[in-house]
Amino acid sequence: MRLLVVEDERDLAEIIAKGLTEEGYAVDIAHDGEDGLYMAQNYPLDVIVLDIMLPKMSGIEILKALRKEGNTTPVLLLTAMDTLSNKIEGLDVGADDYLTKPFEFGELLARIRALLRRESDAKEAVIQIADLTIDTRSHEVKRGEISISLSAREYLLLECLAYNKDTVMSRTAIVEHIYNEDFDMDSNVIDVYINYLRNKIDKGFDKKLIHTVRGSGYILKEGGESK
Repeated sequence: MRLLVVEDERDLAEIIAKGLTEEGYAVDIAHDGEDGLYMAQNYPLDVIVLDIMLPKMSGIEILKALRKEGNTTPVLLLTAMDTLSNKIEGLDVGADDYLTKPFEFGELLARIRALLRRESDAKEAVIQIADLTIDTRSHEVKRGEISISLSAREYLLLECLAYNKDTVMSRTAIVEHIYNEDFDMDSNVIDVYINYLRNKIDKGFDKKLIHTVRGSGYILKEGGESK
């Protein structure tokens, strides 16, 4: 999952990003409203953590602009203002939830997870490809009756391929979904993690599901030959 944190308090933004990264999320940071709006409009995001009081453009202005153009990415507002009118304004312009500063990181994490669950409920909750089953809510992965243990990064890669099953995913497309903007595009990390996944998902099974399309990328599908 890729998250955007728009927060002008740099120390707080770094603390939030560090905590979320340790939980397995890819996190981008913007410190003013203009950068935040640009990233929200151009990055494939799963949740936006958005401060209301920002330089150049407020969180409310960002939210209005996103919703006006049809962007439905879940937004969690952060605000130091705890009056009822402030909360109502944020929710009325399209926020999905809010959290008043100061807050505990555990509560922030729980609210983000709730938003992600809501989004996964709107998508396909359980993805089935041949005998591979992926529960996107519990993150349980099985081939037949065999449970497969994946690291957070391995699971994100598998889920990215699964939501795009039968579609070739380029390395660039994969990176945009599971890494932040600081990722080194010349790195072979994607190939390394594909090999990790193959060892866990395909090794020992007659039917291979993860396939390489030479010059294009990778695809998760039933049938065909892995190259």
